[in-house]
Amino acid sequence: MSFGDPNNPYGQQPQQPPQNPYGQQPPQPGPYPQQAPQGVPPQQGYGYPQQQPAQPYGYPQQQGQQYGAYPQGPGGHFPQAGPGAPASMGRRLGARLIDSVLIGIIASILTFAGIIGSVSSVQDCDPAAADYSTCVNDASSNAVGASFAVMGAIYLLAFLYEWLMVGTVGATLGKMAVGIRVVNAETGGKPGLGGALVRYLIVIAGAIACGIGQILVYLSPFWDKSGRLQGWHDKAAKTAVVTNS
Repeated sequence: MSFGDPNNPYGQQPQQPPQNPYGQQPPQPGPYPQQAPQGVPPQQGYGYPQQQPAQPYGYPQQQGQQYGAYPQGPGGHFPQAGPGAPASMGRRLGARLIDSVLIGIIASILTFAGIIGSVSSVQDCDPAAADYSTCVNDASSNAVGASFAVMGAIYLLAFLYEWLMVGTVGATLGKMAVGIRVVNAETGGKPGLGGALVRYLIVIAGAIACGIGQILVYLSPFWDKSGRLQGWHDKAAKTAVVTNS
C-alpha cells in the first residue's frame, strides 16, 4: 500500500498536463516573435491596421498618354507616314505653284480688261478738239486709278481665296490637287476662319518686306526641329499641313 504526498490531505495523485495527441509540443513563449508556419497567412497583431502607401500629390497619370503630340482627331495622333502625316515640302510647293497660276490667270484677265478700258478712254478723245490734251490727261489719270483698283482687286481676291478655302474646306484648289490639307493641330479638324485668318496674316506680314519675308515664311518648315514641318504661320495659328493619302 502506497501513500500519497503527505502534504496532500486528500491523498489524490496530482493532475498531469494533457498530452498532445499529434505528438507536437505547443509553442513556448519566448523573447522573439514566432513566425507562422508555411502556407498559413500571418495574423495581424493588435493596433491600428497598416495603410497602403499614399499616392503622390498631383493628377493621376494615364498609361500611354503622350503630352505634346499632335492628334489627328479625338484620341489619335499624326502618323509618320500615310494619311494624316505631315505633308512634304515638295507637295506644298506644288500646291503653291498651282494656286499662283490660278490667281495669275484671274489677275491677267482683270489687268487686260483694265488696259482695254484705258485705251478706249484715250481713243474717245477728239484730236481736233481744243481740250484734247485735257481729255488725254484725264484718261491717263483714270487709267492709273483703274490699275490701282485692279491690283487691289487681285490682292483682295487672293486673300479671300486663301482665307475662305482654308478656313471652311481646309484646302485650296492647289492643295486638293496634290492631296494635302490644313488642319487644326490640336483637334485634327478644320482650322476655321479664325485660324485661317491668323495663318494668312503672317504670310501677308512677310510679303510687306518686298516679298522676302513671305518666302521665308513658306520656307520656315525646313527649320522646324520637331519633325512636324510646321511653318511660322502654322505655329502662330496652331495648324498643321497633312496629307490625304
